[in-house]
Amino acid sequence: MPHLVQWLKHCEKEQKPIDAVCLQELKLTDDKFPHQDLEEAGYWAVTAGQKTYNGVALVVRRAALAATATDPQTTFLSLQKNNPVFADEQQRIIAATIAFKGRAPVRLISAYFPNGQAPGSDKFNYKLLWLSALEEWLKAELQKHENIALLGDYNIAPEDADVHDPTAWLGQNLVSPPEREAFKRLLELGFQDAFRLFEQAPKTFTWWDYRMMAFRRNAGLRIDHILLSAQLAKDCLACEVDKLPRTWEQPSDHTPIIATLS
Repeated sequence: MPHLVQWLKHCEKEQKPIDAVCLQELKLTDDKFPHQDLEEAGYWAVTAGQKTYNGVALVVRRAALAATATDPQTTFLSLQKNNPVFADEQQRIIAATIAFKGRAPVRLISAYFPNGQAPGSDKFNYKLLWLSALEEWLKAELQKHENIALLGDYNIAPEDADVHDPTAWLGQNLVSPPEREAFKRLLELGFQDAFRLFEQAPKTFTWWDYRMMAFRRNAGLRIDHILLSAQLAKDCLACEVDKLPRTWEQPSDHTPIIATLS
């Protein structure tokens, strides 16, 4: 939480305030979430927490909200926790419709995709089932909402360009053909990868292992993504990875990816 607040304040100081944040791996129950820290920084949050593992949250800047959003209850509309077409004890999805100033409401989804452990394992099979159910649910969501932003730790590097050493990672978890095919099917629903809407520097990643000085060597993967529905993609002006928080002491092994919408 101190890093999150520090980053939000840094972005505001740089005159690039963050209007919405999707968090994954909260690793605590809803009653333990430090709402007060965020409220003091000017944000409201809603969570789907879980002790020890998983957990997701939506965080929005109060100053960016339409006048109708007067408290958390009127901010996070049509709140959905987890996938209604996939029975799951793991808290991995939270979605709500947010009314921001000056634009049509946005259906904001924070998702923590399963890691999968290794192809052929029970956890990998669970990941593929989870991905298939996500596709089914999103197909229905697109019928109801024109503006959808799906943000999260996807635990999938969709192309070789998203991997520091494709040969070394060949066929492994996070880059295997079934996972990449599942990512491709999300695009076929009509979503667009915000990062790939723009020319990007090669070897731009969002995750680096803590071991073997991976961050210093830039031995990373791009596994955190922002997928935008076709209508929202038209409004996307930029998408970038902010490596700054990864340089701080005791950082997350992930770093934020940011999309700017008109």
